[in-house]
Amino acid sequence: MPRATDLPVRIGLLPSGPTASVLDVPGVGLGHATVWRDEPPPPAGRGVARTGVTVLDPGGSCFRRPVPAGGAVLNGAGECTGFLSMQEWGAVESPVFLTSTMHVGRVYDAACELLMAEEPAIGVEDVLIPMVAECDDSFLSDARRMQVTADDVREALSAARASAGTAFPPEEGSVGAGTGMTALGWKGGIGTASRVLLSGHTVGVVVLSNFGEGGRLTVAGAPIGRLVPPAGPPQPGPAGSCIVVVVTDGPLDSAGCQRVARRAGLGLARTGSTGHHGSGEIFLALATGLRADRGQPAPAVPVSGTALDPFFAAAVEATEEAVLTSLLAADTVVGHDGNRSVALPFDDVARLVAGG
Repeated sequence: MPRATDLPVRIGLLPSGPTASVLDVPGVGLGHATVWRDEPPPPAGRGVARTGVTVLDPGGSCFRRPVPAGGAVLNGAGECTGFLSMQEWGAVESPVFLTSTMHVGRVYDAACELLMAEEPAIGVEDVLIPMVAECDDSFLSDARRMQVTADDVREALSAARASAGTAFPPEEGSVGAGTGMTALGWKGGIGTASRVLLSGHTVGVVVLSNFGEGGRLTVAGAPIGRLVPPAGPPQPGPAGSCIVVVVTDGPLDSAGCQRVARRAGLGLARTGSTGHHGSGEIFLALATGLRADRGQPAPAVPVSGTALDPFFAAAVEATEEAVLTSLLAADTVVGHDGNRSVALPFDDVARLVAGG
């Protein structure tokens, strides 16, 4: 499937890593479990599912070696478990799990069980609050049925760990948590991108895109939403959500991560977001460069002040690119009640951004 890197223009100024994805950050993995079924409604079946789970794994045991982290909220009509404790303690203690709104509880339970099975100290030395964030896929997936299972969460976590260090970008678009998402009038979902800094550090981004109005879609400054109108009704409302996870191997502490996370909103704005009243734009940033054993101090002095500027620029550019890839890599999906979310036509976009 095409990605934003296949367009005839480059997004931003900084170079990408070798896979132009979040997998360019050392040790980081991204995996999915897609739940797709067409069954009659209960009791004869489980209804129509276009949903799933996506996991960002920063590598290693996040409980034994917490990851410095921070977050920001552009508009808070959404949920991310563990957000408050992350802001208070300055670290995350689990991978980041993405799913649909009505499945947060199921994914949270499964994450606890999976991570407890791996780490006997969880629940003994301290309890765990997994990071689980959501967007609403009810335009395409029957939200009144519990579609995600613990096996799906296990599959996504295993796939994330297996993907770390691979030479190709992960699956994107209509996959995992992105299966039922729609963004800026077109089929949305999962997108990733990376930027490499002069310091040698890498910044990666993964987005779960489910936000915005079709008429506002902007690609490399071109008003694509006005030039390529979405393919007919019905369309979901503009208030959806977008989860952005920034991850870097740079030596950032929690305060630096929070400042980097806040810049994700600038990347969304470049694609056409206005942060609707009913939308949940929640941003996380993780930095593996100062990881230490649980309870131990950071091994070095964090980057701060103007030295954070390259990380800010990278987060903005990679977020913009990741949103565009979430659209370009997505397939058309028909869901429950015949609702259809159409794939953004790559050839039309490429021609228009090239000035054709």
